[in-house]
Amino acid sequence: MGPGGIVTGGIVILGGAGMTRRVAVIGGGLAGISAALRCADAGCQVTVFEARPQLGGLTHSFSRGELRVDNGQHVFLRCCTSYLALLDRLGVTDRVEMQPRLAIPILTPGAGQPVWLRRNGLPAPLHLSQSLLGYRPLSLLERVRFALAAVALRRVDPTSPATDEQNFGTWLRRHGQSTNAITSLWELVGVATLNSRADGASLSLAATVFQEGLLTDATAADIGWSKVPLRQLHGDPALDCLTAAGAQVRTSTAVRCLEPGDEWQVITDGDRTAADQVILAVPPPAAENLLPPGSVALPEGWSQRLGSSPIVNVHVVLDRPVLDQPFIAGIDTPVQWVFDRTSHSGLTSGQYLAVSLSAADDYVDMPTAAMREKFLPELAALLPELRAAAVLDFFVTRERHATFRPAPGTAALRPAPTTATPGLFLAGAYTATGWPATMEGAVRSGEAAASALLQSSRGATTPTETPTWRHIGIAGAASKKGAAS
Repeated sequence: MGPGGIVTGGIVILGGAGMTRRVAVIGGGLAGISAALRCADAGCQVTVFEARPQLGGLTHSFSRGELRVDNGQHVFLRCCTSYLALLDRLGVTDRVEMQPRLAIPILTPGAGQPVWLRRNGLPAPLHLSQSLLGYRPLSLLERVRFALAAVALRRVDPTSPATDEQNFGTWLRRHGQSTNAITSLWELVGVATLNSRADGASLSLAATVFQEGLLTDATAADIGWSKVPLRQLHGDPALDCLTAAGAQVRTSTAVRCLEPGDEWQVITDGDRTAADQVILAVPPPAAENLLPPGSVALPEGWSQRLGSSPIVNVHVVLDRPVLDQPFIAGIDTPVQWVFDRTSHSGLTSGQYLAVSLSAADDYVDMPTAAMREKFLPELAALLPELRAAAVLDFFVTRERHATFRPAPGTAALRPAPTTATPGLFLAGAYTATGWPATMEGAVRSGEAAASALLQSSRGATTPTETPTWRHIGIAGAASKKGAAS
């Protein structure tokens, strides 16, 4: 029984109205997909509006001749339980691969053999002790100081506003971390997950990343990735699942305005759609533009103050294999992470490498010719066999606004899923999830917005008692210690 409504057979019925609740979800990225599925599974009449031709948001694919290309390399960790549950709901857990145990090969220019960051069978944080003892890029003193700083970071409260105001790089140096230790180990993980160098990151978000991923659960940082183009992992399966759940999906449909009233009016080009409640799951500038005045307790221009950080991917197609691992990480080089995308792309001979560059402010405006001149020699310094290979194709993809900028003080600019406008909710990795802008954060935001909507008085119901995808069918995928995903 809810306040003014009842739930029967998984269908939400408005109290006294005899109508299924109409929910409009604006935005078809991971946040919007998660929110829409949760509402549809609860029996709501859901309409999804997406400006792009397909669902998936910033996790999308395109064709370049016969090559199937992702806009960027996306990975996840075993601790990303909400994202893993979404994959299970979409029925695509067989399309991803996860390491049985964390193992990262790390190369430096001219080194020849990698140094490995692996976990052993001990509980956290001792699971990395063996790798740390043999981590050649750091001196013995730097390794000891790293361990002491890691212990200190476990005690940091990431939920404290005072923590969010602190700079991660400053905190590291205050805890004895050298420039070499920061760039060769802390930023190896931090740049890829935060999309920021240590000196540009909030201590709160950094503490969340390291506590959740490395310092609490030994299995948490096992790395997973898609075996298929991202559109086949997210966008197309989401369309199928939403349609099967009774939702209507309108792609290539940009929302121009939201009009509140006795019922919401969702205004698109030449059309309007009525809804009882709305979930706004679009990037921060679009959200601020669409929000009715006074919806969030943030100053005008908050989305601009929140800012954004770019990610650039360098794509190299070669006539022969030069990398014998699924991925490598680089230090003492501008090459951050390199992924073998050969089988995923449909390439039948040679090798396709994707170089992922996070916090890529220095590269987002660099011309492709200059990127080629810079990165091919850098790649060859890590992978000597590349020198004898012919480059069949070289191109660059750029996401200028890939994530919000996770600077100190960011938490004060991240709105909650609820708003001051009745019937309006927010989703998106930029909202107050406590996580950085990751796929996990996006899915969590969609869940939070849908939960708030289903519990709200407008629409007069509580969430359905019928089990949903967040509660069943995920034992092997969503558990931190569950099956590989």
